[in-house]
Order: sequence, then C-alpha cells, then structure tokens
Amino acid sequence: MNPRTLHLRDADATDALGAALARTRPPRAVVHLRGDLGAGKSTLARALLRALGVRGAIRSPTYTLVERYPLGDGGEAWHLDLYRIADPGELEFLGLDGDEARLWLVEWPERGAGLLPAPDLRIELAIDGAGRSAVLQPATATGRAWLERLGETREVAADS
Repeated sequence: MNPRTLHLRDADATDALGAALARTRPPRAVVHLRGDLGAGKSTLARALLRALGVRGAIRSPTYTLVERYPLGDGGEAWHLDLYRIADPGELEFLGLDGDEARLWLVEWPERGAGLLPAPDLRIELAIDGAGRSAVLQPATATGRAWLERLGETREVAADS
C-alpha cells in the first residue's frame, strides 16, 4: 500500500486526524512519529490519546522520555520522546516491557534504533505553509489494515 499524504490546515485538522487514528486503531500497534522540532508530533500524539479517553494532563515526555497512560479498554498507551537520548542503550534503563503497552507512540524513533519494536505505522510530519503535512506509511499488515480503515473515515478525506 502506498503512503497516504494529508494536509492538516490547522490544529483542528490535527485533532481530527488523532481522533480518526484512535477510532480505527488496532488492538496493539506501534507508531513512529518523525519530523523536525515543531512539526506537530506531540500535538498529534496528544490528540490521539485524548480521543482514546485519556483524561487529565497529557504531558510531553521530552524530559521524562516516557509517559504511560491507562486506556479505557484496558492496557496502556506509551508516549516516548527520544530526542534527548544520546545512545539507544539508554532505553534499557526505562524498563520498557512491550507486553504492557497496547499502543506505542514514539517520537524521534531513530534515536532508539535496534531497541524499539518495529513500527506498524510511520507518520512523517512537516510544516506546510500555515498548516502541516502528514505522510502515513504502513510498515506491517497491521499498519496496512489500519490505514485502510482510516481511509474510510470522512474526517481525513483531505488528501493532498
């Protein structure tokens, strides 16, 4: 399946994409979020988590490296931001047990190369005029099925 490119014209469009990803997500998934600083990785992760029913503060894991959120339907979502790690070996000290997480949202995944689970879906975000562009690339059968379900939703019909 080819990647899907979306133009997110404003914050509401980013929130809509997060909500659509939440509604169509598989039972277990790993998402790698890539893009320059300020491209919207944390914003999209926050929108997805909020749509999954996470209440209260959704903190950026810039300094903690990982934030864990209980999901309403069981299990946890993990939001990782690896920007500040210098070596992938530092991940060993976080005690990440993949069986606990039903959803991984990983910013700067290249910094954890070799120690992270493989992505089901890669999302590349970039500043695009006043908005953002998002390129969604499935990397597994789970990711392909997710992207197909996502394509059936009206909220993300604005392909560029």
